[in-house]
Order: sequence, then C-alpha cells, then structure tokens
Amino acid sequence: MKGLIAALLFILGCGFSLVSQADDDQGWLEDFLQKLGADGEFDPDKLIDFSVLPGPFYNPEMDLGVGVSAVGLYQVNAEDEDLQLSSLVINGLASTNGALGASLQNRTFFNQRQRFYLDAQLFDVPDVYYGVGYNQNHVDANRVDFNALTFALKPMWVQQLFANSFIGVGFDLQLARASDINPNDSDVDTSLLAQDSRSVGVNLLINYDTRDNTLNPQRGRIIELESSWYRQQLGSKTDFEKQAFLYSEYLPVWGSDVIAWQVRGRFLQGDIPWDQLSKIGGGDSLRGYTTGRYRDKQMLLTQAEYRLDLPGRHGMVFWAGAGVIADKASELFDQSVLPNYGVGYRFEVKPRVNLRLDMGFGDGDSGFYFNVNEAF
Repeated sequence: MKGLIAALLFILGCGFSLVSQADDDQGWLEDFLQKLGADGEFDPDKLIDFSVLPGPFYNPEMDLGVGVSAVGLYQVNAEDEDLQLSSLVINGLASTNGALGASLQNRTFFNQRQRFYLDAQLFDVPDVYYGVGYNQNHVDANRVDFNALTFALKPMWVQQLFANSFIGVGFDLQLARASDINPNDSDVDTSLLAQDSRSVGVNLLINYDTRDNTLNPQRGRIIELESSWYRQQLGSKTDFEKQAFLYSEYLPVWGSDVIAWQVRGRFLQGDIPWDQLSKIGGGDSLRGYTTGRYRDKQMLLTQAEYRLDLPGRHGMVFWAGAGVIADKASELFDQSVLPNYGVGYRFEVKPRVNLRLDMGFGDGDSGFYFNVNEAF
C-alpha cells in the first residue's frame, strides 16, 4: 500500500513540478526530452519523426518494471493539409517478476477515405486466473498463478462508405500457451489453462467516426460495431464468435479541457478459449483491476474522464467507471458492479500524442500505469 500511495504522489508531483518548468526551455528536462525527440513538434522532412521515451511502471500484473515507447508520426499525403498524421507506436517492457514483451500499433491514413490498421504483440508475462465469473473471480483465495506466452497479429483495411462512416475488413491471429501453473491453495479448476489456444478468424468493422483525431480526440464521437468469426477451417482450434460494441464521446469544455466518456461491450458465443474470455482491467478498461482476474463470456463497462489542460505540454486526468461480467448477456444487469476511479498525469511528446502515468483504484485492487496515448 505504501508503494501505491508513493506512486500516486509521484503522479501528482509530476503534474505540478513539471508545470513549474514549462517555460524553462533551457532546463535539464527540456534538453533531455529534445535529445529523445520528444519536442512536441512534427518534422515533415523525416520519413518517420520518432520520439523514444523510457519510463518506470507498476501494475498488478507485472509488479515494478521499465517500459520504452517509441512514438513515430509520418505523412502519406503531405498535400492534404486536413489529413491527420499517421502513427507508429512501438512499446517494449521488462519487469522484476520476469515479464517481457513488445507491441506495435500502426495507423496509416492514405487519404480521407482509406486507412490501414495493424496491431501486433508478443508477450511472455506472469498472469493470474481466478476461474470464470464474478462469484469465483471476487474470491482472493481462488488465485492461480501461471505464465502466459501470447502472440497476436491483426491487420485491417478500412474504407470510407459515407461522410464519417467507415467499413473495415481484417484478419485476426492469436496464439496463447500457459505454463508454470501454480494453483496455490485455490480449488479452481485449471484444466482450461492446460489447453494451448489458437484463434484464427476474420473481422468486420463498421463505425461512425467524427473524432478530430484518433490518438487524442478533443471533440467528436465514435460509434463502432465489430464482429469476428473464428473457425477451424481457417486454422482456429475452436469455433466461436465475438461481437464488440463501442460508443465514445469527447466534449470540449473550459477552453482546452475535455470531458470524455464511453460505453463498451464485448459478447462471445461458442467454444471460448481461456485467453479469449472477456476481461475487465488493464491499462485501458477500468485501470486498477488486475488484467485476467475478472473473466467471463460477456462484459459491459462505462468510464468517464475529465482531461485538464495545464500550461505548456502538461495535463492531468481524473476518471471514474464501472463494469460487469456475466455468462449470458441477459444476466449482465443482475451482476455485482465493479467500481473504478483514478488520477493521471499527461505530457505531450508529439502533436496530439501524450505520455501518460495513471494510478487506478478498484474494489480491493489498484495499479500504476505508464503508457502512450489516452486510455480511450
């Protein structure tokens, strides 16, 4: 607990101490960030204008660690002044409990009508399993520790249909293997973890998107529906389907401040592998809950955030949220609610690209996160 309180004080300290240095362009911090490319500017003469940022983190899944984020911005069509910048974000991490991993997120905007998305990740990290469903997941004694080796690759082509409306078609490959399964004193059935997972499917995405920027929106909304079909004929070990729903809105207030809120759902049918169950927690959905603790077929959550713009390239965020999990969609509103709240610090490393430090709290859980871009 003392470590978590210290992390919270560190976030608040970052926000206020760095603001006091915002006008000191010759300070050591500004010089250091300039060398790393985190100058808050975009250089169109570079093929990809990168910033490289190291930083510590603490979260419930991986304990204390260090992460490195390389954030690159580039232009595909420099003649279109209204076209938002394309982005390439590469994250790497290592932690004291043996976690290693890397992820890549690419968003390429060819023109106003055509986009290409690519997400990839490879992680070898400690994980937890409390069984399936709130009743099992909420019991501390049900904790099972194991190591998860996962790989994911998801390319998608996105085409504009009408004004602000898009359709995307993609492919999804996800592999997972559990090892070093330690049930501790838990009576939870771990037979599901003993099965290697291979999920191969196709995705169909439809959305309505009026956001002014996909990395860090300050106004607009997105309504998105994504359906995925995983089939043995495609190479998947089991047959199942996934539907995901997202509604996010961004409202500018008090000058440059923003109120952001969203509702998100994930619904599964069929023979679901352990790694594909819907989860609550992690760095972007109810920050503070241990990723992997709360798992079930169906998930619904909402979260709202006040984004406070401070002088220079600094900012703070304050958020609250709640979520539920269930075996059936019809049971979601009968389940116990998982509350969430937190505070974070932001530093703009490139135009509309923020480094974020977040401290999140949940029902008997908490976590400290270091990442790039907003949680939603």
